[in-house]
Amino acid sequence: MAIQDAAPAAVPVKTAHSLAALVQGATARRLHIGHFAFMRAVVQGLDTRESWNRYLRVEGEHDDIRNVNRTIQWIRDEFAAAARRSERHGLARLIRIDPNRIEDKTERLPTLEEHALEYGLEDFSQAEQIEHYQSQYGKLRAPQSRRRRLISKQLEALHWLEALAVQPPLANDPVSAWFNPDLARRLDAAGLSTLRLLIERINGVGFRWWVTVKAIGKGKADRIVAWLRAHEHSIGMAPGDHVDTPRAALSRHQLAQVVPAATAVVPIEKLIIPGHLDGSSGTHRLPQEQCAIAAVNDVEAIFCWIHAKGGSKGPTRTQAKKLTHTQRSYLREAERFLLWAIMQRRIALSSMERRDCQSYLEFIADPVPAEIWCGKRGREKWSPLWRPFEGPLSPAARRHASTVLKSLYAYLVEQRYLDANPWLGVSAASRETVTATAKPAEKSLTPEQWNYLWREAASLPDSSANRRLRLALKLIELTGLRLADVVTCRVDTLCRPAAEGEPGTAGWQLVFDKSGIRQRFDMDDVFMQLVSDYLASRGLHPDPMEPSNHGVFLIGTATDISERAPWSPLRLQRLDPRAGISPGTLYGQLKSFFERCAATHDGNGPNVFVAASTEWLRHIRPDSLS
Repeated sequence: MAIQDAAPAAVPVKTAHSLAALVQGATARRLHIGHFAFMRAVVQGLDTRESWNRYLRVEGEHDDIRNVNRTIQWIRDEFAAAARRSERHGLARLIRIDPNRIEDKTERLPTLEEHALEYGLEDFSQAEQIEHYQSQYGKLRAPQSRRRRLISKQLEALHWLEALAVQPPLANDPVSAWFNPDLARRLDAAGLSTLRLLIERINGVGFRWWVTVKAIGKGKADRIVAWLRAHEHSIGMAPGDHVDTPRAALSRHQLAQVVPAATAVVPIEKLIIPGHLDGSSGTHRLPQEQCAIAAVNDVEAIFCWIHAKGGSKGPTRTQAKKLTHTQRSYLREAERFLLWAIMQRRIALSSMERRDCQSYLEFIADPVPAEIWCGKRGREKWSPLWRPFEGPLSPAARRHASTVLKSLYAYLVEQRYLDANPWLGVSAASRETVTATAKPAEKSLTPEQWNYLWREAASLPDSSANRRLRLALKLIELTGLRLADVVTCRVDTLCRPAAEGEPGTAGWQLVFDKSGIRQRFDMDDVFMQLVSDYLASRGLHPDPMEPSNHGVFLIGTATDISERAPWSPLRLQRLDPRAGISPGTLYGQLKSFFERCAATHDGNGPNVFVAASTEWLRHIRPDSLS
């Protein structure tokens, strides 16, 4: 086979960018630097065990010969496909050849020592030996064999392809982009669809994190953790050291290092409060010299109250280790209120007013975004998976929270830390409306209100984010799925169950599978057109059935961040058009859209968009506004 046309050459910048984009969109599984390092060993005929264990062990054990060969073949196919997209067909043929199957028939030249021994020149000087050697074989090296030429050209080709096709793993990448299909399917089925979710689960559960993931044992789990740690630099996060040690063997100090202190939704012991929000200069603070407790900020005041409930004193957070059941219950309510005040309300506890307290009772009736505020029961405070709520609080729980917080503020007023109790007169049984406009008793929208939403959505500028908004609205309208489920939908969930035009059947359906329960939703032509347009705007194929769209999230990242927000650091990141977004991102966009609708609403009926939440989109009332 002639290979003279296959040597890599310089590629125009435009072609290079095109190739990188095509490689990225061609398959859900991507090439990383480890694939190229491993293939260099394969091409040169080296023992691949060490390279496999260093770069590709996450694919499985090297002893599984079928899996190793299948992986090598997949890598070669991906290399060849990338070359063909760049119209380098000779290179595509070259890269698929296995040089180790080509017999090297070139005569091997003897070494200088072997030559001297053969001709009895051992006692001659080295210069005389070299002179005789050159008289027999010449000064030039023998031509390279065909196999050696092939290896040299393949190494050059790998270097060329690596510069264009290699991609670093990122936190929001789907697991299917980096792990073999079998492993990715198992992780995806366990709700670990992205590298970020996978690492958060590993760090949140710790030792034996994998026991709840079907068909994942210790061997596979160890390989996953090792691979994630090896790519910590590009991912920006990695499994912690505590993952390798049983929970009972970890000290309190080791567990305390798992979640770093931050200004975020973290336990009160880890919460960093900005100086202007710590209460040291709160609106209702009394002078420090008048205060009967040794507390200079709100957190210290909370712990003074907690320990007073147990008959002890001490304002420090570290004294929260040994508390009674009642003290822990009171601390939980104060912690929730503090986190909401700092992270959501941006107000110090000692600056709270009655309206703020009423708003808090409304918040705990439906803490959103749920992925930030709510988590599963039983997560300890050392875990990154800990959240202050498990979900919406019942009326009884809201009344309990109101009673506890009223007691907190009563104590602070009594101790002359504050001059007023904002919880006096606040009732958990009745909510004050935030505006004078009427608020419907039923959390849903009428068809007329939906029509108003669509008119407003259509009037928005034609941007990537607004296309996403329109698609998300239509998806929720047709399916009634929750936000957390909407953002997990992929193009693969769309199918055509029946022949087009067959009476009584839908042309397209969306198949949603959660916890083993499969739901099917009929999707209309308007939705499918929105999907097609949105895929094309992200640089993807507009046909949902196109194989290159396998694994693509329906609701994706906005691709025009550099135009809409040139000040944002996100503009500097390489955005993946196939990636999805978090529920919080979609929630924020929909809430901003509701605010716009509320501001522009001029109908005769009540302006329900003032109080509307994303949950209202899931329910359509048949009644009319008229």
